[in-house]
Amino acid sequence: MTALGTPPAPTRAGFRPVGDTTRLIGRELRRTLRSFDSLFSSLLLPTVVMLVFVVIFGGAVDRTGHYVDYVVPGVLIMCVGMGASFTAVTVAQDMAAGVIDRFKTLPMFEPAVLLGHVVAGVLRNLVACVPVVLVAVALGWRPAAGVGDWVLVWAYLALAALSFTWLTCLAGLTLSVDAAQSVNFVFLFVPYMSSGFVPVDTMPHWLRGFAEHQPFTPIIETARGLLAGAPDAGTVAAALAWLISLGAAAVVASVIVYRRRTLA
Repeated sequence: MTALGTPPAPTRAGFRPVGDTTRLIGRELRRTLRSFDSLFSSLLLPTVVMLVFVVIFGGAVDRTGHYVDYVVPGVLIMCVGMGASFTAVTVAQDMAAGVIDRFKTLPMFEPAVLLGHVVAGVLRNLVACVPVVLVAVALGWRPAAGVGDWVLVWAYLALAALSFTWLTCLAGLTLSVDAAQSVNFVFLFVPYMSSGFVPVDTMPHWLRGFAEHQPFTPIIETARGLLAGAPDAGTVAAALAWLISLGAAAVVASVIVYRRRTLA
């Protein structure tokens, strides 16, 4: 007989991996639609950045009028990163508010909590790339990629979004809400120190070594090669190595930190 005042132990009656994960994905997507900050940073800010570079600075950087062809891959990767940074904030908010602790008391699929944040983040990032592409086309962007190349481009963007979102999920588990908001600046400013917006050989010598070897350069160059219909095998291998290794490390670290934080 259960003693009065003792809460009943959670049962496994409601254990449904697909259903639990789907419900939490829907929760995160609804949160995105209700947050002006997330809509602005995920959907509008990358497009605004591209307009500033193409319309205001483009003529000074490339007088041939084709700067939009060069800058779009960098903006797309920046867009994916900035959209992913919102996951750091939502995870940190859930941790601070005790929402994840309450989920732990429910008879639900335990990984669904993190999977809900990550899958919703990937979907949000891919949707955010659509207005960037449409505005770029309106500005005169005409990539050489065919239908098959575009399939590879979206698959590659999904992989980048998955890797970045797991990294920001880990940041949300380890940082406060205020600190998690600063993750956005990593994806906003670090791509500037790569080949995303200007060729690396135009940079100062002291910065060139970092720009050539930091992960955003091969990641952006791979997107540029796919959109041109002629990806370089060595660059693709380097980009995949960065994305897969960083993403896998973030998954393992996130699971370890999540279990320690929620069991504490």
